Amino acid sequence: MQWILGLAGWQLALIATAFTYLMTAAGAMLVLFCKNVGNTAFCLMTSGAAGIMTASTFFSLLLPAMESAGEWGFITLTCGFVAGGALIIVTGLVLNKLEAFKKDKKIMGTAVMCIAVTMHNIPEGLAVGVAFGALAPCAALSAGAELSANAALSSGAGAALVSAAMLALGIGIQNFPEGMCVAFPLRASGMGRGKSFFYGQLSGAVEIAAGVLGALAVAVVSEILPFALSFSAGAMFAVVCSELVPESFSNGKIKATIGVTLGFALMMILDLAFS
Repeated sequence: MQWILGLAGWQLALIATAFTYLMTAAGAMLVLFCKNVGNTAFCLMTSGAAGIMTASTFFSLLLPAMESAGEWGFITLTCGFVAGGALIIVTGLVLNKLEAFKKDKKIMGTAVMCIAVTMHNIPEGLAVGVAFGALAPCAALSAGAELSANAALSSGAGAALVSAAMLALGIGIQNFPEGMCVAFPLRASGMGRGKSFFYGQLSGAVEIAAGVLGALAVAVVSEILPFALSFSAGAMFAVVCSELVPESFSNGKIKATIGVTLGFALMMILDLAFS
């Protein structure tokens, strides 16, 4: 405990976000064991991803943004949410004009979803970085390295460290199905298992850079975090409405409804249990 409390905030953030990234990679790795994707499996994967992303929009992004926003937070959140949705619309229009995506709309929709999930991981990484960057490892301890582990835990620094660690744990656990959210639709759209895993794990790698940045610039980042969270929420919600829901429901309303419900319930349980 004394060694951990002696680390700099950015070092703690690096360790924590490395864990959250590995959880994303673990979720994406499941695609390596999936040989073929049938219509029913594709429908359940796509609709499940829609449910997971919808729950994540509120529980992982908008709710923390509301809690950290100031007096005029409703304006910040509204502007961020609308801006995020607008970005996805513009991205879709741009991709639609590119030759690589004109022939296959399914690949275009999957590309937009990958962008949204990656964007969503940036403010999550910033949140972890801010939590660890706000710690004052040695200054908060009256006796420095002389304190025992129990005394450190009972101190303000120890309590803040546990709180930050729980935040990283919660984000890491919810990142597991999010890695699946990217990898499985890619696989279902015809991409190879290796590439599907690569892009799935890559969506979580941005959390490491964002976490270190958040810890180093904690004062600045904490001010823009509500907007960043709501911006990502708007982007994810736009992807769910424009790509995932139409695609999944076109393959069967009942199956898609089951997938959305189960996906939402899974992410809600993970978010509430580890928040």
